[in-house]
Amino acid sequence: MSVPRLKRTGSKPNVGIVHLGPGAFFRAFNAVYTDDAMKQGDKDWGILAVSLRSPTAKDQLDLQDGAFTSVTLGAGHTEYRVINSISGVLVAPEDPEAVLSKMADPAVKIVSLTITEKGYCHEPATGELQLDHPDISHDLANPEAPKSAIGFIVEALARRRAAGVAPFTVMPCDNIPSNGKLAKGMVLAFAKERESALAAWIEENCAFPSTMVDRITPATTPADVKSLEEAQGYHDPACVQHEPFRQWVIEDNFVNGERPQWETGGAQFVADVDAHELMKLRCLNGTHSTLAYLGYLAGFETIAETVAEPAFAELCKRIWRNEIIPTVPKPEGEDLEAYCDALLERYQNPSIRHRTWQIAMDGSQKLPQRLLGTIADNIQAGRDYTCLALAVAGWIRYVGGVDENGDPIEVKDPLADKLKAAIDGANTPAAKVQTVLSMKEVFDPSLSSNPDFVARVTEAYEGLLQNGALAVVKS
Repeated sequence: MSVPRLKRTGSKPNVGIVHLGPGAFFRAFNAVYTDDAMKQGDKDWGILAVSLRSPTAKDQLDLQDGAFTSVTLGAGHTEYRVINSISGVLVAPEDPEAVLSKMADPAVKIVSLTITEKGYCHEPATGELQLDHPDISHDLANPEAPKSAIGFIVEALARRRAAGVAPFTVMPCDNIPSNGKLAKGMVLAFAKERESALAAWIEENCAFPSTMVDRITPATTPADVKSLEEAQGYHDPACVQHEPFRQWVIEDNFVNGERPQWETGGAQFVADVDAHELMKLRCLNGTHSTLAYLGYLAGFETIAETVAEPAFAELCKRIWRNEIIPTVPKPEGEDLEAYCDALLERYQNPSIRHRTWQIAMDGSQKLPQRLLGTIADNIQAGRDYTCLALAVAGWIRYVGGVDENGDPIEVKDPLADKLKAAIDGANTPAAKVQTVLSMKEVFDPSLSSNPDFVARVTEAYEGLLQNGALAVVKS
């Protein structure tokens, strides 16, 4: 007997938010907080989810009227909850005009983003908009049929300006320092290329609140969908699994103050998010990336399996204590040591199968925020950064595309081909490190030209080649 498909109960909410990038994290985070707010009576904040590339989310959610299951995986228990905050799904390449029309609708007050670092089409090392990026150059030439998130935002804002409608708030939810400032910078740079008056109107009237988002969310697998079927008796390919912990810190800066009451779900509204974001990027994301590269090379499939090896757990503690916490200003209401202790407990949750390969994606975009800034601060202060240098060496070893058994690694990165060609084209370990460190898309010249940094990364890289990741971490 076939298993019935999950279906929405009740009517769809009116759309007040357009979200670009409706992947697993959005469903485990933004959609859940918005559902919390609507359950408390905060209506008209339904979400139109817009995929900028793949039709997968639409294919999964349309047959369920936008409903999906949020599965909370505790260390010893599992909770299931149906989320009804999504009102519809569009695939931008299939109908860009439908997306733009909805973004220009006065009822839409917020456009939120989970598009990953590469979706902002910027140079991570400099923060500048890549005007020669294929999507950006296309969108400047074809403003009414954009491909990038930036192109959609600017064209929708241009239409609202022409119609005399107030702009929407642009709210990024990606793991990037000062993500609101980054989004604003990319939008204004793009708008100036189109029309200086449009850029001036956006700068004067639009809001770009920064946010800090935190909830470990593995990619959903067919086994996860099957497990939900067996537990709840319905089929839901759009389900998402995540840890119990969640934290959302939001700069309270919205056009006309219009936003859902996300605080009903525990969101924190503050004047400045930067300290919280830096804490999370360096303490969580920095060690997550370290564990991803070195753990993958050591043969571990998940973060929980990696930190179950005592040497990797000790590596995390040492990095936090000696190399990360000294660089992080204490955010209001936070205890950094306690925060890191809690992080290790979250990593050790065996129910969360967060794959090292998944976290290792797009490293060229992530390293500047997660690792390199911390290293630069330590160099300036004269502090040790041996473990962070090992993490960079682990990334270089990983993007070489061959693991410790000689098997190929499926490297997912915008610079994957360039990185592999550079590494393959160098004859010695030192030359391989030097050619990668010279890539200005990733490394600031002030860092890549620092002799001590180059020497430490080279020594760590040679150790990984000779002895393997696990032995190096143990040592």
